[in-house]
Amino acid sequence: MTLSTKQKQFLKGLAHTIKPVVQLGANGFTEGVLAEIEGALDHHELIKVKVPSDDREEKALIMDAIIRETKAVKLQTIGHVLVLYRQSEECKIELPKK
Repeated sequence: MTLSTKQKQFLKGLAHTIKPVVQLGANGFTEGVLAEIEGALDHHELIKVKVPSDDREEKALIMDAIIRETKAVKLQTIGHVLVLYRQSEECKIELPKK
């Protein structure tokens, strides 16, 4: 799914007020974490995931893996927080026209 700049800006504005719904723990990116992220994306469409890692390369690899596995659109990263969007069957968030 490709989003226009206008649509990305709209989603970033919506994401500003939400809190991270999934936080990776000491075990890192596991099947359980992936299942939680998938469920949150199906339910909310727009979520934040917190990836607490001191190593920048490791954090980037984890974030890339999350994006690849969930097939979600990365809107932005702010520090340790990754903002993701994936449209669900019900289309809960009405995107502006391109």
